[in-house]
Amino acid sequence: MEEQHGTYRRQFLAGSFKMMALLALGSISTIRRALAQARSMKQPETALFKDDGVIPNNRLHLLLYRGVLPIGGADPASRVVQLFVANNWTNSWRNGIYPFHHYHSTSHEVLGVYRGSVTVWLGGEQGKDFNVRAGDVIVIPAGVGHKNLGASEDFGVVGAYPDGRDWDLLTGKPGERPQADKNIASLPIPDNDPVFGADGPLRGIWGG
Repeated sequence: MEEQHGTYRRQFLAGSFKMMALLALGSISTIRRALAQARSMKQPETALFKDDGVIPNNRLHLLLYRGVLPIGGADPASRVVQLFVANNWTNSWRNGIYPFHHYHSTSHEVLGVYRGSVTVWLGGEQGKDFNVRAGDVIVIPAGVGHKNLGASEDFGVVGAYPDGRDWDLLTGKPGERPQADKNIASLPIPDNDPVFGADGPLRGIWGG
């Protein structure tokens, strides 16, 4: 009986050591994945635009990620849509960008360029132009004006919205405000960065 008990004890200890080793390896694997993700998580360029009296803009920074999208393969647009969906930015469309100053008061917006290039004027008449190309992403806070200044013939972009919110289309006409300002002020900070998810830079920059 003593010998049998000792055998069970040795088997138990061996199993425990094996389990601890597996847990340790699992922890190391998790840490390595986190470190790899941190290395690949690019920080965005940022820009801030003040209310110009016509376009309200926003206290939140516009975010511009360079070269972060999966644009390979036969259907890069679908890959971009899937990335945004995975981070709960939905209600997506594929089209262009309007060639006039406009903004949305009922939702923030992400634009992911999957093909070609475009020059976008951001921030209303007193804003500035940005050149973006395939692989780039612009996260536009509600209220921030945007306008297409010119694009390549093959330009393609996916737009999407946090939680699939419905969006309005405002152009700075008299009578849009103050309701537009109230809409903008009531919007929550999204739970997820559209590219990097819950641990992405968006909430840190936007103060979520």
